[in-house]
Amino acid sequence: MSSRKLLSVVCPVYNEELSIPLFYERLQTALKRVHETYDVELLFTNNRSTDGTRDIILDLRRKDSSVSLITLSRNFGYQASVMAGLRHASGDAVVVIDVDCEDPPEMIPTFVEGWESGFDIVYGARVQRSELKAVHLMRLAFYRLNRLVADSDIILDMAEFALISARVRDLILANESTYPFLRTETGYVGFSRKGIPYKRQHRLRGKTHYNVLGMIEFAIGGILSSSTFPLRFAAYLAPPVCLLCAVLLYLDLLQGLSKCLDLLVGLGVIYLVTFMACISIYLARIYKNGVGRPIYIVDWDESAWTPFSRESALDAMWTTNRSH
Repeated sequence: MSSRKLLSVVCPVYNEELSIPLFYERLQTALKRVHETYDVELLFTNNRSTDGTRDIILDLRRKDSSVSLITLSRNFGYQASVMAGLRHASGDAVVVIDVDCEDPPEMIPTFVEGWESGFDIVYGARVQRSELKAVHLMRLAFYRLNRLVADSDIILDMAEFALISARVRDLILANESTYPFLRTETGYVGFSRKGIPYKRQHRLRGKTHYNVLGMIEFAIGGILSSSTFPLRFAAYLAPPVCLLCAVLLYLDLLQGLSKCLDLLVGLGVIYLVTFMACISIYLARIYKNGVGRPIYIVDWDESAWTPFSRESALDAMWTTNRSH
């Protein structure tokens, strides 16, 4: 077994048969300098693709023994796919990157340099991307709003494209939430971190799996995973709402302004409905966390995974069978 440190590159994939070959070639070129110092494993987590993604990865594995494949039993979503990759990565440091090359693999050696200089988290800071101006502004506003209301730190403009040390990876995996959100967890664990500004590039091949509805769902999930502010906001509103209701009731009773009563009832209904909606959403998440279903399930018959040590294999398989 090699005494050199190991770098794991985790790639969540779903229907990426057109992108994988091009990504693999760019990655190998980018990692030539890294290979001089480190062993590298390339771990694809297949979120139950319906095209030829799995076959292409297996073809790569036949030519390159450092390639491994983890296939999930169904599509559990992007965040679960990332967590599966982190769970089965054996590296002293782990890089998460998509295969569409919107996040350039050529930045990975720079990430490694940052890790070597003492940073536990080195991430790509998206300062520019090719998208509509309105979408870009909404995205910036979301990150800043999320940081403003978050219960702990949020790293601005960070996506999943990042390198994390093994100890950060272990702490992220120790979280027992069934709603994983890597950006929130990375900010929560703390440690030293460094952002590398870059311009996000165009997708190489295939179609994006994100749409407006998906982005809205992602934003809501990010806020719920990082903050209890929606619950606290309802409590913060209670005193001014009660005061306003008292004023309206006074105007209705003493001055005979009948419209004030209608406004009072309408205001009360809106407040109660909003408050109950917030409680229901958080209660549903508490319930699902209490049930404790695994956030993903590995289909070992469709996987081809070779860990870098027997100990890591036994640990990962035990953890998978027990809770993930």
